[in-house]
Amino acid sequence: MDISLIIKVAGVGMLVAVVTQVLSKSGRDEQAMLVTVAGLVVVLLFLVREMGALLDTVRAVFGV
Repeated sequence: MDISLIIKVAGVGMLVAVVTQVLSKSGRDEQAMLVTVAGLVVVLLFLVREMGALLDTVRAVFGV
């Protein structure tokens, strides 16, 4: 695992934080919540992909 995953997660987090703040200040709290949930889903998809690669590596090491 390299640092690119950490940078991607941090980038998504910063983008979601800025958009959420802009939407909240303009009175669109429902849309701000949807942006937050969408950001969480994107980050979870990144992590699921990495977890799949980790499990494939573990299977290869133990020969399962």
